[in-house]
Amino acid sequence: MAFFENRLKQAPSGLRKVLYINWPLVVLVIAVASVGILMLYSIAGGDFDTWARRQAQVLGAGLVLMFVVAMVPVWFWRSVAGLAYLTAFALLVYVEFKGEIGMGAQRWIALGPINLQPSEMMKFTLVMVLAAYYDWLDLKKVSHPLWVLLPVGLTVAPTILVLMQPNLGTSLMILMGGAAVMFAAGVSLWYFAAVAGLAGGAVAAVMLSRGTEWQLLHDYQYRRIDTFLDPTADPLGAGYNIIQAKIALGSGGWSGKGFMQGTQSRLNFLPEKHTDFIFTTLAEEFGFVGAFSLLALYALIIGFCMVSALQNRERFSSLLIIGVAANFFFYIAVNLSMVMGMAPVVGVPLPLLSYGGSALLVILVGFGLVQSAHVHRPR
Repeated sequence: MAFFENRLKQAPSGLRKVLYINWPLVVLVIAVASVGILMLYSIAGGDFDTWARRQAQVLGAGLVLMFVVAMVPVWFWRSVAGLAYLTAFALLVYVEFKGEIGMGAQRWIALGPINLQPSEMMKFTLVMVLAAYYDWLDLKKVSHPLWVLLPVGLTVAPTILVLMQPNLGTSLMILMGGAAVMFAAGVSLWYFAAVAGLAGGAVAAVMLSRGTEWQLLHDYQYRRIDTFLDPTADPLGAGYNIIQAKIALGSGGWSGKGFMQGTQSRLNFLPEKHTDFIFTTLAEEFGFVGAFSLLALYALIIGFCMVSALQNRERFSSLLIIGVAANFFFYIAVNLSMVMGMAPVVGVPLPLLSYGGSALLVILVGFGLVQSAHVHRPR
């Protein structure tokens, strides 16, 4: 072991960085993304060109980006955190005026063949700037009201912009991601209790405002809440999606119907089967065993991130890893709650599986930040 360590110290800096990469985490990420490509191939009826080819190309580009980000010293990402946040925020403002409209929402910026979704960028640039802020801030000031105001403002401002697009799911993700970093930084639990109380009041206000002149949500968002509470009230309309998703989840049984044998997806009963509801296709084809295996892979990814964060002695790096891992967890939790009828349908994709270039690229860049913190940690 000592011989290996001495040889490692003598190796070129670039080679040492490659050897220091958290390779089990890389393998797990590639494994889950490969399952996603496999499912997209199945959903398209055995046609690789419909969705799978594009997803594979984005995955390849994203992996390159992940390794490039990983090779850059973590102190660089700390120094540009503020600029990255301001850039993402400026793009969110730009979307409000010049963004591309799709499916009733104004969320994208057209960049040639790629539609960039700035709200996806904001999830991780917010984590970066909050990690840099708490790395700079004296530990004794973390819970002081004056020093809590800035991170709250940094979190709430983009949340409001994304909510205006409208994009309820992503706005909640941004809010929860910011809260996760603040919690990990040591902000007093009393603040979170107060926010929970305000959230309860906000939910009451949202429901009471329905049908009034000061209605707080769009009509389609209220319909999603109605569907969540009772999907059978409109089985052929608003409740159709979640009912078909539950049928697909239940019909898979223990071991599933087999690859490319899912009737709900193949016969087009499942809505958005290649994006938000891709998990239901996997559960139908591979059953409980396949669904549990996917969740186990997700748990391992989050576990490796948290171990890396606990091993890291630099505050910025540790908070950065925790923030990225928390965002990844919220992706999974919100999507699975949504497709199983435990939460309203809010349009959050399943990370690494759902079809979509912007989300996949941003997630892989996020894991690049995790790798950068891991590679360049003090040893």
